[in-house]
Amino acid sequence: MKKLSIVVPCYNEQESLPLFYPAVQKVLHDMPVKAEYWFVDDGSRDHTLQEMQKLHQENEAVHYISFSRNFGKEAAIYAGLKAAKGDYVVLIDVDLQDPPEFLPKMYQLLESGEYDAVGCRRIDRTGESKFKSFLSDQFYKVINKMSKTEIVSGARDYRMMTRQMVNAVLSIPEYSRFSKGIFSWVGFKTKYLEYHNVKRVAGDTDWTTKKLFKYALSGIADFSQAPLNLSVWIGIISFILSISGMIFVIVRKIINPGSSIFGWASLVSVILLIGGLQLLCIGIIGRYIGKIYLQVKNRPIYIIKEEK
Repeated sequence: MKKLSIVVPCYNEQESLPLFYPAVQKVLHDMPVKAEYWFVDDGSRDHTLQEMQKLHQENEAVHYISFSRNFGKEAAIYAGLKAAKGDYVVLIDVDLQDPPEFLPKMYQLLESGEYDAVGCRRIDRTGESKFKSFLSDQFYKVINKMSKTEIVSGARDYRMMTRQMVNAVLSIPEYSRFSKGIFSWVGFKTKYLEYHNVKRVAGDTDWTTKKLFKYALSGIADFSQAPLNLSVWIGIISFILSISGMIFVIVRKIINPGSSIFGWASLVSVILLIGGLQLLCIGIIGRYIGKIYLQVKNRPIYIIKEEK
């Protein structure tokens, strides 16, 4: 009998946990696997940890990791994958937006030996704001044009992987992590199951538009050098325009010596334009340097306060 590890990152999910566990247990009852749970408390401010402790007392197969503070979902995913010991490992959200009913199908596809991972992707975003859906769609279009690593549109973190693929993911100890990109970058044959969007079973999402935007920028910077290439081209174009402007001013001065004061407004505009472009390029480069700075400090991705 194969061992299945279920990794569940949690942040302020005290309402969802009591609903999630029995829902998954019901599905696992008919699956020929020995299951273990790894709940990861990402520094929750509510009673999420207490709910995990209750589940651990009820079932020895339920384990939990509690961080010393909030390190982010990416750190929680990494910690859970690192702790998991199963032959297959499934990553799933606790809010039941990832349908547990897909687990048997995912397991069958991996058991067939044809695939190394089975993921899930939403084919619509019913229930979400149109603005957030628009930004999400544009993100996938932009990053797939910029990056050589394909990020599947609508793909969730919800996926079941073989031990070989999990080990490959764990072999990438990057401080700044973008799991969707890492899952694609390591390769391996992946099958995606499509489904319609499901609303949260309880509580409110912590993913605001601002956080999603920062996450998107991080993903682009982690898996594409296009912004750096763009800054180079901006610099080249600005340089050419500046030289052209200098030639124009010199020629005009020679042809019409009395026109020196003419065009001061356009000159100020050009200076402001070039200054703005320079600041933009410096900002892009600074973002990459910041990621290098965080990586070379070699700080741990997370710190565990309690583990059972």
